[in-house]
Amino acid sequence: MEHPSEFHRLLRNGGHRPRRRLTGEAFRPSPRRRVASRGQRHLLLNMVVAGAVIGFTAPTLMAEANAPAEVARADVRFGYCHAGGGMNCVVDGDTFWMHGQRVRIADIDTPETHPPRCAEEERLGFAAGRRLQDLLNAGPVTLSGSGEDRYGRLLRTVERDGVSLGDVLVSEGLARPYGGGRRGWCWVA
Repeated sequence: MEHPSEFHRLLRNGGHRPRRRLTGEAFRPSPRRRVASRGQRHLLLNMVVAGAVIGFTAPTLMAEANAPAEVARADVRFGYCHAGGGMNCVVDGDTFWMHGQRVRIADIDTPETHPPRCAEEERLGFAAGRRLQDLLNAGPVTLSGSGEDRYGRLLRTVERDGVSLGDVLVSEGLARPYGGGRRGWCWVA
């Protein structure tokens, strides 16, 4: 029988003797299979989930991209609804309601009317709103584009006979091309 400490060591190791470590030239470690790290497993999982989401939503996105442009009928008349919430009305110079949906003209930025930061911004904002109302009431328009902004408004380019109503407002000094973010219309003289 072996020494008592050896006996206890065998009990701790489940009846197996510990392996001796081989060293020297004769020792060649067995090739280790590379196991993915936790970060690599998470990356792989995220890629699989993203692929599944894209696979399910791509047909819908493609259908939206190929959908025909919306056309407002000639008999639609736009009123003015500064507070918002209406069927066919203008909220301000770059937002209006059409057929119960709130639309934001995607390619322009107009002065704010609620709340304006100064008297000049308020004046220009109301002028832009009135001018947009006149432009929308002048005849049928075509809305193109897709997506929504963070307020749930449909982002659309609005045209009549191939001319952007946003470009008309910019050329008249009532709007500027949209550059992202919110910039004021108040300047110190």
